[in-house]
Amino acid sequence: MSAIPMERPVLGDDEAAALTALAARVRELAEATVLTGADAAEATAVAGEIAALTARLTAERRGAPPFATPGERRMDRQIANPVTGPLNPFAPPIGLEVTSDGVVRGEFTLGAVYEGPPSYVHGGVSAMVLDQALGMAAAATGTPGMTATLETRYRRPTPLGVPLRVEAKASRVEGRKVYASGTISAPDGRVTVEATAMFVMPQRFVTSEY
Repeated sequence: MSAIPMERPVLGDDEAAALTALAARVRELAEATVLTGADAAEATAVAGEIAALTARLTAERRGAPPFATPGERRMDRQIANPVTGPLNPFAPPIGLEVTSDGVVRGEFTLGAVYEGPPSYVHGGVSAMVLDQALGMAAAATGTPGMTATLETRYRRPTPLGVPLRVEAKASRVEGRKVYASGTISAPDGRVTVEATAMFVMPQRFVTSEY
């Protein structure tokens, strides 16, 4: 395992806000694409317009996703994260908070872009959300690391279009290893997915930055 490169472009507040707004519009575009009833001619015309916009955005290109203004932990700075990053149009995004006792919690709603079985969330998306929450719970112990194992158990289908709740907490730390568990629950409080994971902190990690 190797650590994420330390050097990343850092966005100022104004630039971060502008790109976050851009990502939100692209997120809307993705859902519109999945649900549109446009005919073939209209879809082709829109595709051409999007290609032109893509060319404008790639005229100046960074070598890696940027960080936000330096914060307390690197996880807080990764605004292009595919689960929590407001800069990433593929992220829902999900707001996760860490309590003083190390519990990670968040509420979120997933739309049609994340569908697996009809009207339900794709199992891989559920696993991704839990991996993020569990990783944050591991980092809250002061021993952050990378996912070494992730075991998910799907108790029942996770519905789309309704408020869901994710919760995670580390159970123990053994040297550079942290063990954590978490769940996703439906609005009725019933658990739909539960997971356990082990995270390992590479020796090259600088703990204070995570």
